Amino acid sequence: MCTKTVFFYIYHMANIAIFASGNGTNAENIIRYFADNNIIKIAAVFSNKEKAPVLEKAKNLQVPAFYFKREDFSNGYPILEILHELHIDGICLAGFLCMVSPILLKAFPKRIINIHPSLLPKFGGKGMYGLNVHRKVIENAEKESGITIHYIDEHYDQGEIICQETCPVLLTDTPEELASRVHSLEYKYYPLVIERIFSPQEKV
Repeated sequence: MCTKTVFFYIYHMANIAIFASGNGTNAENIIRYFADNNIIKIAAVFSNKEKAPVLEKAKNLQVPAFYFKREDFSNGYPILEILHELHIDGICLAGFLCMVSPILLKAFPKRIINIHPSLLPKFGGKGMYGLNVHRKVIENAEKESGITIHYIDEHYDQGEIICQETCPVLLTDTPEELASRVHSLEYKYYPLVIERIFSPQEKV
């Protein structure tokens, strides 16, 4: 269960940016979840892919969408300037495939989180995304898989774990079938963790 939560304090509505590289199903789910929330606002969506469907989905949901070039993201400062202009408090990665710049890590300490479609530390690292992960889980004859929500650091999929949720891996599973089961966990738990991490909380 998602029992481990690290809090930080916000005394105004938290503006959250989503970074995504692909279709944006997780991003769309998050935007819809917080559409009427008076504590958390999805203030922008960013993508490193100019034609990524996530950008159009964001625009259709009245969320500002930005495309950036690889060199701008690697540099860090051009993106940071936009984030500051939008008064962004935290960043959620949702199917985002670029390494996060040290500039952004320094500017948003423990305020950048990611969701990974396996139980880290298993099946993480460069190239481990999407169906690549689920194929490896099945090839390795794992009995369970799931999601890991974690803070971002300077290494792929090695940041401090916030929570994990599991699902069974069936003997008959294809990568697509396992992906569908894992996606259900993503849609259910990622918004909940975002809400807990970026909402005002009393210290316990």
